[in-house]
Amino acid sequence: MDMKTFSAFCKDTRICLLGLVLGLSACGAPSSPVDLPSSEATYGLHIKDARIVDGTGRAAYTGSVLVGADTLAYVGPSLPEGYVADVEVDAGGRVVAPGFIDAHAHGDPFKTPGFENFRAMGVTTILLGMDGSSPSVEDPAAYMAALDTLPLGVDVQMMVGHGRLREVFGADTLAMQAAIRAHLAAGFIGLSTGIEYYPGFLSTPEELAAIARPIADAGAVISSHVRSEDDDQIDAAIDELIAQGAASGASIHVSHLKIVYGNDLGSADALLAKLAGAGVTADVYPYTASYTGIGIVFPEWALGPGNFERARQTRREELATYLRERVLRRNGPEATLFGTGPWEGRTLAEVADSLDRPFEDVLIDVIGPTGTSAAYFVMNDAVMRRLLQHPLTVVSSDGSPTMHHPRGYGSFARVIEEFVVRDEMLSLEAAVHKMTGRTADIFGLSDRGTLTVGKRADIVLFDPTAVRARATFSDPRQLATGFDEVWVAGTLQTVNP
Repeated sequence: MDMKTFSAFCKDTRICLLGLVLGLSACGAPSSPVDLPSSEATYGLHIKDARIVDGTGRAAYTGSVLVGADTLAYVGPSLPEGYVADVEVDAGGRVVAPGFIDAHAHGDPFKTPGFENFRAMGVTTILLGMDGSSPSVEDPAAYMAALDTLPLGVDVQMMVGHGRLREVFGADTLAMQAAIRAHLAAGFIGLSTGIEYYPGFLSTPEELAAIARPIADAGAVISSHVRSEDDDQIDAAIDELIAQGAASGASIHVSHLKIVYGNDLGSADALLAKLAGAGVTADVYPYTASYTGIGIVFPEWALGPGNFERARQTRREELATYLRERVLRRNGPEATLFGTGPWEGRTLAEVADSLDRPFEDVLIDVIGPTGTSAAYFVMNDAVMRRLLQHPLTVVSSDGSPTMHHPRGYGSFARVIEEFVVRDEMLSLEAAVHKMTGRTADIFGLSDRGTLTVGKRADIVLFDPTAVRARATFSDPRQLATGFDEVWVAGTLQTVNP
């Protein structure tokens, strides 16, 4: 039978199964032979009549999923009658995909262990300890043991933060190397750096290479918030990361890739080509406003213990000029939306008007470099989309349950709602791959990321046309909707409680 004729018969499940056993490829199903599971066993979960998008990027196909206890027992073409499970779900043609993996997230699992914001947008694994900041340098094993006792709504994977290590050990690279190894041995999966922040920006090339060597030895990855994301400095910042990888042999990943006030698609293409040429990957969140501490607008010489007060007393005019020019370059005080403290939900311009003071004086005398966090509307939509489309990038939220930015509640839903369904910028298969299998590959999470027999039963069930990212900048903590069922290691989680 030729493939055209075979495909026409694929509406008959039994013929599809026969073809797969023979090693034929049709219906978008796996091209290698599929072994049928035992029909004598009782399974924990059977999802039938599903549109399977398996996380590999392969074309979707209609089929079934069986779960044993916490792992996948079968993924393939629709099973014949006779299989018994404690729970049966008729997907009715809805999509079944691996649970999404957030490549860069924030939050405190000891304060918000349920992480409903992530779970409601189909995320089943989050990576914490990013931007150089992580907990428990002294006893990482105890931290991981305590983490295991929490009623977590998603799986938490931890990175060790270089900035936190530097706070403890200063520039002692031997001590930092030993601490990194201890963290890896305790179950941390890699290293994060925040080279734009204090104390990360104090790092030298030699220090960056030294802290990368234990990561290279372990075959792990470094996720880096680069030294600058500004359009006139990002090339040099990426070159610094590439040099770190070359000097150490470590795998390098760029956190929340963006070009601040960059409007040139050609520059985006050149940056992506540079990353691809060096084998560097990156994650991108699907919004055009960043979010971080207000210290991002202050000069380095005004950051760190004691430095701000000295600068305020002895270099005030210079500091005011710097702040005024930097904020204006970042689209002005109207483009800075405060997310914490008494100014939450108000822009820097609104606060300055209410106090009847220049915004630079408000930053110096009222807020200071540690007084709040904010969203900054400094990115170009077309550039963000170009970065997100590239094969080397994956999806992240860079979000948390508490920040005043919709990305913590909407990122993964927005990819489906806007970029897959509405704009058709990405195919569903490509988008899911960026949110699952590709991310798992980058961070060495070999037990998840694809719907493959033997892997964790992290599963999400949804109708792409029903997915909604409801969070907005004015109301950023609205849960996403449309992800009907989410299983973490085979356990059904409450969605939209």
